[in-house]
Amino acid sequence: MTNTNRISYVAMESMDEAMREEMHRCAREGTPRPESSAVRAHAPNAFWAFADSWKALFHGGVCDHAIKELCRVYISRTVKCEFCGNQRSVKATAAGLAEQQYDDLLNFESSPKYDERQRAALSYAEAIAWGLDAGDAFWERLHRHFSEAELVELGCFIALTYGQQSWIRLLGIDHHQYLAGTSAAMAPGFETAAATAASKASSDYWAAQPNDRD
Repeated sequence: MTNTNRISYVAMESMDEAMREEMHRCAREGTPRPESSAVRAHAPNAFWAFADSWKALFHGGVCDHAIKELCRVYISRTVKCEFCGNQRSVKATAAGLAEQQYDDLLNFESSPKYDERQRAALSYAEAIAWGLDAGDAFWERLHRHFSEAELVELGCFIALTYGQQSWIRLLGIDHHQYLAGTSAAMAPGFETAAATAASKASSDYWAAQPNDRD
């Protein structure tokens, strides 16, 4: 496998059966898609540390999945990780999260697309991503909407995705480069390589827009 990123993809034939099964799951279900996992496969301990943590924190746990999905894509918009930002959680969509709710993430406080619990969670992601000071009012807001177990899980998840997306952005990987031919978990307009190229060339492509801290 070849690509334009700075760390190569590991070929499927070099992986053991369990890793190959996980790679096929990534292609079939997404979040994560297979390209990022194929890079992690150079270090099996890193491959499984991420896969297991992602399963426990993102797909499992006590905090509702759709809240975590909004925080995940908020981080994508913040660090401009196009690989992660152009994916969607099928589980969150099935739970009722609408595509329009991704549009105003960087303006979540003033947008009518989010309820108070979602805004509180996004303020948590914002504070972690931007290193903001957090006083009593900030924490009182979070405790109104979340249990301490939820706050721990959500904080760990935001920290995990912030670190991973900051790294993935540097790699230069893109979708449809590894186990190509599936559109699982791709955002609308990114289902194929051709559609992805067309969407990225659009004048309103999200990653081409400045955010309020650029």
